[in-house]
Amino acid sequence: MEKIRLIPAPLEIEYDEAAVNPEEFEREFQKLNETDEDPIGQWLKLAKARGETKETDPVLLYLLVELHRKVDRLTQIVENERPQRVALSRHARIEAIGFEHFRLEREELRPGTLYYGRIMMPLFPKREIGLWFKALDSRTAHIERMHERDEKEWSQYLTARERVMIREIKQKRESQ
Repeated sequence: MEKIRLIPAPLEIEYDEAAVNPEEFEREFQKLNETDEDPIGQWLKLAKARGETKETDPVLLYLLVELHRKVDRLTQIVENERPQRVALSRHARIEAIGFEHFRLEREELRPGTLYYGRIMMPLFPKREIGLWFKALDSRTAHIERMHERDEKEWSQYLTARERVMIREIKQKRESQ
């Protein structure tokens, strides 16, 4: 097997074998795409395309959109509305991630098996990403499919984790 470069990352994943419910998993995967989950984001994209945001401060606009999303989430909580998610039978902790791979803390995967999963990304704004992955061994998985926006956020998170790791190594060297 090729050498896979992984960076420590404290994430959690809910997942299930793809063969259990492939149609429902694919449906949810598509719904987790930004177009279905984020109407305010879609509105903003259309407004930008029409040139309606030219004279608006982009940072202020972004913060206002995030505030709107937060109000929407609070409204959902108050009205006891929860996003419909497919039940996934397994939950695990991710130990480390790479651009196309991740490794679980424990041996839980069946090599060669395709899985569908959801990961809550600790970025701003926090959100769930859906992904399809194949087990390379009992702990390591290769990411087969992820939405384009999720790939970008995954890469940003990985890069941020690398920076943290580099800072920690520098601090250890300086303290010795």
